[in-house]
Amino acid sequence: VTAWVLVNVLGGNKKRKPVLDPKEYKEFPLVEKVSISPNTALYRFGLPHREDTVGIPIGQHITVAAEINGKTVSRSYTPTSSDADTGHFDLVVKTYPQGNISRVIGNLKIGDRIRVKGPKGQFKYTMGMAHEFGMIAGGTGITPMYQIITHILYNKQDPTRINLIYANVSKEDILLKLELDELARRNKERFSVYYVLNNPPEGWEGGVGFVTTAMIQDKIAGPVDGKRVLLCGPPPMIGAMKKNLGELGYPPAQTISKVHDTVFVF
Repeated sequence: VTAWVLVNVLGGNKKRKPVLDPKEYKEFPLVEKVSISPNTALYRFGLPHREDTVGIPIGQHITVAAEINGKTVSRSYTPTSSDADTGHFDLVVKTYPQGNISRVIGNLKIGDRIRVKGPKGQFKYTMGMAHEFGMIAGGTGITPMYQIITHILYNKQDPTRINLIYANVSKEDILLKLELDELARRNKERFSVYYVLNNPPEGWEGGVGFVTTAMIQDKIAGPVDGKRVLLCGPPPMIGAMKKNLGELGYPPAQTISKVHDTVFVF
């Protein structure tokens, strides 16, 4: 009892303050790198204390910055980890030949540091904000979706249903496929995922080509009260998806999406 009193008086069980600052960059070291595909990896960055969290609301993201050729360059990323994962945060990053920040991250060695600030973003998930989400993601646009999907499915009190269409060029480009398939297997009544490939392998049973209005109608369906659609991917794909959704009767997506929009673009 005496020990318990001392610990509580001294603040030993006090929840630690999130480490990120939305205005000032802080540095975090790379502690682990796990290859996912030839040009994509999961990068794990350590926090100062093993009980620390980054403090990112579900659906928001961080800004990563670096000095490149004498200029500060930045890019937004959504961690695939959550505040339930203490002591670190994870980024799944695809390295592009012409990508500034992605190449910096891709060249990191264990112990190297990145500069991060946040959280930021217009979307913040709260239980009950929708009874169903349709999600359409392309490439690395899966990361904000994955963050929301795992948060919803791991909360057994959350009845929200999710239907995801995930588009890529080839099967090797599909990020987090094992994790998504396992989530779908364990949550058949709450989550479905449909993969679409431009260059499918022989015997492929998913979608082929671009995501069409017919695919959206089949996997997500048209607008009803309580349903919302989230989009994240390359700009040309987002433009096409806005058009497809409009053909199904969804309201136009705003230039800058707000949290309560029926169609929200990350």
